[in-house]
Amino acid sequence: MPAKANTSGPDRIACLYEITKAIHSTLDLRKSLYKVLDMLSELLGMKRGSITLLNPDASETQIELAHGISQKEKTRGRYKFGEGVTGRVIESGRPMAVPHIDAEPLFLDKTGARKQVDKSKISFICVPIKEGQRVIGTLSIDRVFDSNNPLDEDVRLLTVISSLIAKKVSLLEKLNRETEKLRQENIRLKKTLDKKYSFSNIIGNSRKMQEVFYLITQVAKSNANVLLLGESGTGKELVANAIHFNSLRSKQPFIKINCAAVPANLVEAELFGYEKGAFTGANRQKAGRFELANGGTVFLDEIGSLALESQGKLLRVLQERELERLGGTVTIKINIRLIAASNKDLARAVDMGTFREDLFYRLNVYPIYLPPLREREADMLLLADYFLEKYSREYNKGIKRISTPAIDALTQYHWPGNVRELENCMERAVLLCNDQVIHSYHLPPTLQTAKDTGTQQSQSFVEAVERFEKDILIDALKSSRGNVRQAALALKTTERVFGYKVKKYDINPRHYR
Repeated sequence: MPAKANTSGPDRIACLYEITKAIHSTLDLRKSLYKVLDMLSELLGMKRGSITLLNPDASETQIELAHGISQKEKTRGRYKFGEGVTGRVIESGRPMAVPHIDAEPLFLDKTGARKQVDKSKISFICVPIKEGQRVIGTLSIDRVFDSNNPLDEDVRLLTVISSLIAKKVSLLEKLNRETEKLRQENIRLKKTLDKKYSFSNIIGNSRKMQEVFYLITQVAKSNANVLLLGESGTGKELVANAIHFNSLRSKQPFIKINCAAVPANLVEAELFGYEKGAFTGANRQKAGRFELANGGTVFLDEIGSLALESQGKLLRVLQERELERLGGTVTIKINIRLIAASNKDLARAVDMGTFREDLFYRLNVYPIYLPPLREREADMLLLADYFLEKYSREYNKGIKRISTPAIDALTQYHWPGNVRELENCMERAVLLCNDQVIHSYHLPPTLQTAKDTGTQQSQSFVEAVERFEKDILIDALKSSRGNVRQAALALKTTERVFGYKVKKYDINPRHYR
């Protein structure tokens, strides 16, 4: 064994190179450190190598990895700070070299691994593993004592190796922290998705919306195709989200395609993918949306915009559950659930010959009709308040409510753009409002102009001023809970003038207490 200890400089450099490769060859820390101990034994004759790692929550260190020490002996290798050579190295952060372990009182041999050897001929070296100034463990070895081979060189070599180990531990700790951070972020995003696409985010208490909720609840857990019908802006995409994220496929992909937004000559390539060279510009293979959604759900919005030829290929996919990429010959099996949506009357489109009858019946397994906003009068103010709160929070404005005239304008309008138009309307009103109340003049001109809406009678200048005055008086009384004096002070007028106006417009302050 002494021959091994008298290792030349070049041999040490070669060994260090191999150890460096071993440390960085894998992200498995234990595996790479075992390789280090093996090489120290095989190449340099250093026996009973061990690595201890410090438990930050405890006041002791224990042997994590060892070479030439049995499992039972390894479990006995626990050292408190300052206890034995290993404990002293942990405490001081400085290496220790013991030429003869039998002559060193600090050497405790708690593992009992050296009972069968002549301790007078064994040297022991222990160096700290440090991350910056923080000691995170130790690296120690036994070596046959050789007076011609001082321990200083071994201490330097082991110190270099310990620094490599420290960097590896630090890197893996950082990776573990990043992994845990990503895991927590995934959990948070999952909770956000679950909350965002829960049924509670579909606002509505009207009878027609209760029917929609019932239909969604009944179909969500099945694999049935769903057809969402209704005017633009009624919330078809929101319903599609709710169905998928409350289904058995919620952890699988949810792919959305707006058929009206994809050029007719690219629809098939987009849906089914294509092979390299299938057409001019196809310089690589590309998987289609259906293939990407395998195991999950595909949402085809505005499906009535599909050309007849594309409708035929879509029908085959739905019937056979298989497809071929454009320009390809390989049949690809897929498992998807389809949710389709259209703002067109598909039954009428079938009669006109612009939509395939067989595809219509394949899609029309479970139709859900989303009523327009004008048929949901009971939900109008509920939705307006929801959007008011949403955008007040987003734009950091303390808007409390909507004035009575503004409510009248909202309820009298016919909302051709449905819920989407109402949301845009409330966002605009919040942006314009610098008060705590949304007034009718904060609403878009289409809600204020009689000719545009076709729902309000034209007003003279005097009538418009009087209506505005009445609006301000009522708002002040609502804010003061019917207290005339406080309402007058808020409007910076006298109680007498305020009382005169209240009497003129036949307003009863008691109604606002």
